[in-house]
Amino acid sequence: MLYDIRLHLSYDYDAAAGGSRHQVRVLPPTIAGVQRVVAASLSFVPTPSERTDFSDFFGNNVAAIAFRDVHDGLDIRMSARVSVSRPEPGLDVSPDLQRLKDELGSVRSLAPSAPHHFLGASDHVGIDTAITAYARDSLAGSAVATAVDLCNRIHRDFTYDGKATTVQTRASDAFALRRGVCQDFSHIMIAGLRGLGIPAGYVSGFLRTIPPKGKPRLEGADAMHAWVKAWCGRDAGWQEFDPTNGMRASNDHITVGYGRDYSDVAPIVGVLKTTGGQVGEQAVDVIPVAVEKV
Repeated sequence: MLYDIRLHLSYDYDAAAGGSRHQVRVLPPTIAGVQRVVAASLSFVPTPSERTDFSDFFGNNVAAIAFRDVHDGLDIRMSARVSVSRPEPGLDVSPDLQRLKDELGSVRSLAPSAPHHFLGASDHVGIDTAITAYARDSLAGSAVATAVDLCNRIHRDFTYDGKATTVQTRASDAFALRRGVCQDFSHIMIAGLRGLGIPAGYVSGFLRTIPPKGKPRLEGADAMHAWVKAWCGRDAGWQEFDPTNGMRASNDHITVGYGRDYSDVAPIVGVLKTTGGQVGEQAVDVIPVAVEKV
């Protein structure tokens, strides 16, 4: 699938800021065998006094920006054309959890994609006894089967509620509420898998939404999305699951970044000199591009 993606983030400050620094992670990367970025751009208003673009430890695209002059808001616009072609899941060749533990022990690498980074507690995801007990009911004959069952149960058992949580909500709190958004459901699934000994991480990206039958697609109505990656053994490798929708990640999932949880891939983090609060808005368009056959 070929997509044109447009993202607009805007922030209005109650009082003018005397200076600020931010890190922005919204540019999708090219990922071998998954997606290819044909073209992409990222712009800011006002223009930053300083800007540095780099890749972080997990390979995510980062724009580090700084403003020295007074400004009363920030506009961020990203546009990209991305081709997504995920491989079909294929046969389940993942081991059971005991053999998975043995295979994990044989991994001697600490490269960014090594499963060891995704097994312990992280900022938003602790090893929670209640979540582990919930995940234990999904134990199946293999790591993939366990992840699929847990993904489907979260989709069935939890209620989507955009007002129940915030970006600071931890997995344990969202689990107690039994409600939240894609970030929360992903954190709960990550906590459950880690509690069972399956390395799991957070995927930030975009998801194409399909309007109801007979209804037009609303401009700006798409959104940033989150799902889960799980290391399912030496042969199966990393597999991706979307507990919000109860499905495997598909060609409608466009990846922006990987991390241990939301804190590693937040779209924007930073500090600014100001008083009062700020109001933020987000608009996303994920538009399929028709490709003519010749």
